Amino acid sequence: MKKLINAPEHVVKEALAGMADAHPDLITVHYDPDFIVRADSPIKGKVGVISGGGSGHEPMHGGFVGKGMLDAACPGAVFTSPVPDQMLAATKAVDGGKGVLHIVKNYTGDLMNFEMAAELAAAEGIEVATVVTNDDVAVKDSTWTAGRRGVGVTVLLEKIAGAAAEAGADLAEVKRIAEKVNAQGRSMGAALTSCTIPHVGRPSFELPDDEIEIGVGIHGEPGRRRIKMVGAAEITALLTEPILEDLPFSGGDRVLAFVNGLGGTPLIELYVVYNELAKILKGRGITISRTLIGSYITSLDMAGCSITLLKLDAELTKLWDAPVHTPALRWGV
Repeated sequence: MKKLINAPEHVVKEALAGMADAHPDLITVHYDPDFIVRADSPIKGKVGVISGGGSGHEPMHGGFVGKGMLDAACPGAVFTSPVPDQMLAATKAVDGGKGVLHIVKNYTGDLMNFEMAAELAAAEGIEVATVVTNDDVAVKDSTWTAGRRGVGVTVLLEKIAGAAAEAGADLAEVKRIAEKVNAQGRSMGAALTSCTIPHVGRPSFELPDDEIEIGVGIHGEPGRRRIKMVGAAEITALLTEPILEDLPFSGGDRVLAFVNGLGGTPLIELYVVYNELAKILKGRGITISRTLIGSYITSLDMAGCSITLLKLDAELTKLWDAPVHTPALRWGV
């Protein structure tokens, strides 16, 4: 294992310290319990928006804390859910008197711990609403889930719900918009290699050099099937066709196309995939009106990509275009 770390047990704390030093104008990092919060939190009269999950998926979630997106993020150990104490502390830190929205990916540990935190927050008089993302069309159940996994739509939902909260929407409205994003988005990913968890020191699953995993999860959970390595056009089609059929998407739709790197894929390859995706959608009469291309929800050093399509309307487009200023995502400011 070759990694730019000092010791596996210190990776998360040292990364948090690095983020705090790099972005003091945007975020503040709290320790024991660990969470990242907007530097100007709490904002009186604004709905707080928080998320969280295991580390190893950077920049999600901590990189999305800032104006127009998340108010706080709770990082667990690598591929391990944060604990309720973190989520409760983050909820209290961003409470501006208008309630707090929890954005939770559909993983068993995340669901359980966020639910406990919401109950504890309610006991202290904080109104909490919860939205669960479950956009992965690859499999119904997986290693850590009952039902579909929450993956790429989570990034888009955090941006759009965060914009609604920034604009002054109340808690019920922010939740409605977040649920709309989850309902109108679908994702699927493919792995070319496994990933190496620092404290394990070896690949998390075996994948022969000449094979790829179609429908892989962001923790390396199995997907739909393994196939021999093929070209980008065929891989893109294998990811896109199930997405289009699931919602379903149809001719005349306008979409946000999100091509995401899983951590070990160079940007040049992601643009090759986007080129193939654009050809498929054009052939279906679907218009790409917004794009996001890059590594935003990763799986450590895994090579591969995921594709997310979100059906857009005027409301969601306006919120997507709204200003955002976080360590990992910025426009309009």
